[in-house]
Amino acid sequence: MTCPSRRALGTALMLLALTAMAAARSAAPRRRGWSAEQRTLLRSLSLASLGPLPADPSNRYADDPRAAALGRALFFDTRLSGNGRVSCATCHVPATDFQDGTPLGHGMGTTARRTMPVAGTAHGAWFFWDGRADSQWAQALGPLESAVEHGGSRAQYAHVVADHYRRDYEAVFGPLPRLDDVPAHAGPVADTAWRAAWGRLAPARQQDVSRVYANVGKAIAAFERRVELPPTRFDRYVEAELAGRPHPAQSTLSDDEVAGLELFLGQASCVNCHNGPRFTDDHFHNTGVPLPKVALPFDSGRIVGVRQAVAGEFNCTSRYSDAKVDDCAELRFAVTEGEQLVRAYKTPSLRGVAERAPYMHAGQLATLSEVIAHYDRAPHAPAGHSELKPLRLSATERRQIEAFLRTLSAPARLSME
Repeated sequence: MTCPSRRALGTALMLLALTAMAAARSAAPRRRGWSAEQRTLLRSLSLASLGPLPADPSNRYADDPRAAALGRALFFDTRLSGNGRVSCATCHVPATDFQDGTPLGHGMGTTARRTMPVAGTAHGAWFFWDGRADSQWAQALGPLESAVEHGGSRAQYAHVVADHYRRDYEAVFGPLPRLDDVPAHAGPVADTAWRAAWGRLAPARQQDVSRVYANVGKAIAAFERRVELPPTRFDRYVEAELAGRPHPAQSTLSDDEVAGLELFLGQASCVNCHNGPRFTDDHFHNTGVPLPKVALPFDSGRIVGVRQAVAGEFNCTSRYSDAKVDDCAELRFAVTEGEQLVRAYKTPSLRGVAERAPYMHAGQLATLSEVIAHYDRAPHAPAGHSELKPLRLSATERRQIEAFLRTLSAPARLSME
């Protein structure tokens, strides 16, 4: 075998090096030259812009660690249900981003809507898909007396607290009222016998029980406030990009992901509603979501939910709230009329969205690609008027948006300090 000359060997090595460099350049993502306006948007979307938790004037115990510890125990306690088998964690499963991955929530029965995640919701002003509760603690109470969710009664829950959590409860909220004359089940619920038992209680005794019930919600809310949004690959990318630093592997976005981000900010108009560090404007929009494939009562969305919030027994202005009237501007000035509220639903956060199929308020769309295709087509709404306009994205552009959305995934984390 003939040995190559040094020149030939050197040429071959140079060619190999150039080939390797070209391959590396083609594999590495291109650096994007973001405009000043885009950089401002990127900064606003970064979790670093979220800031501290806002105070909840309606819940003076919201930041009490003792209330949070009690709330955590209540969150996982199946005794807070009509059959002893349902807890908050039944639908808000910690291992799956505090949601259940099903089209409709399942408790004592099947609900009519998709379970919403918990992380970061303490930064919002309205709760449930239709915003029918104006605080986390008011939201926590609704499922407890729903026949298809927890299926119990407030009298039952007061007895559970007295029998199993008396010391922890009284350390936070003060002495429990006497409950010896309160039946095991009573409350303003669908069950006719329990409702009748509630009606036989004197108004003062009803208020005593309802106060304990409200405090159960406030404790659960104190726990849920500590379910935080974690930083994601997108956040690390923005941090490095805005600082002008090289991107280590954990903060690198691919060409498709960067292209999807640019579409998200621009042509696709996603950022119009999915804005801020939680990727939600916390408002309500009709986006032409189709009717569920299963038979459900017609759902009118925000037009009904806002009226329920305003009339709510446990809202910001109620006797059970710790807020002053001036603290309740969101509720006092809520828009309650207008066709724009018909079949309008709350903009969900997109953080962790790739892990939360199926999508929309009743799980109508099975995959993220179906959601993007829906917004691209902009179909007519089943009722009211959709805000969408056709985007006319190519298949490549839809795929790139999905690639970007997948950079927003990271497991929710719990802070109990």
